[in-house]
Amino acid sequence: MRTAVWKGIGGVALASAVAACSPPARRWYLGYGATAEEVARELPGDALLPYPDLRSTRAVTIDAAPSTVWPWLVQMGSGRGGVYSYDWIENLLGLDMHSADEILPQFQRLAVGDVLPLGPAGPGMRVEICDPERTLAFRSTDGAWVWIFDLNSYWLGTRLISRNRIATPDARWPRRLMNRIVMEPGSLVMERRMLLGIKERAEFSAPSAALLPI
Repeated sequence: MRTAVWKGIGGVALASAVAACSPPARRWYLGYGATAEEVARELPGDALLPYPDLRSTRAVTIDAAPSTVWPWLVQMGSGRGGVYSYDWIENLLGLDMHSADEILPQFQRLAVGDVLPLGPAGPGMRVEICDPERTLAFRSTDGAWVWIFDLNSYWLGTRLISRNRIATPDARWPRRLMNRIVMEPGSLVMERRMLLGIKERAEFSAPSAALLPI
């Protein structure tokens, strides 16, 4: 009986792994919220890591202008404004994330060349592009990760795209398989919460439509 139960559990795990690796599933969790055009679109910063092993493009529509969204992006980071995701998970990894619910003036000055820490032991994230209200792009100091935020005006709001480009040239097949089965779907959980966290904060802080000039 016990053997049958474990076989059943193993079968479910195997089926889940196969499903997670299927092309339709990967397209969904690596392109969550993004249109086919946004997934295919070339963004400023793509050339910083031209041949990634993993690329994700996720997006959200925010009912606030890019000028309202931008301050929430520039203050992101470990020991800064956090990343608006699940802090408790981030902090299990020692990343010192404490997501702010207000604009922090001390973290609003960001320039190309600035390096933000990613926890006490991780590589820093260097600012490579800082085009206010349009594009913010980081590259890890080890060169293996590029993270791009692209903002576009969308009716009366903003279309925010988050793109990750990651290189894993030395990963052996067990690690590549683990990335495919666990890390790729798991990244959607964290990044979806981040995008919604930015959306919630920006929309809450947006000027009231009644106060906008006619």
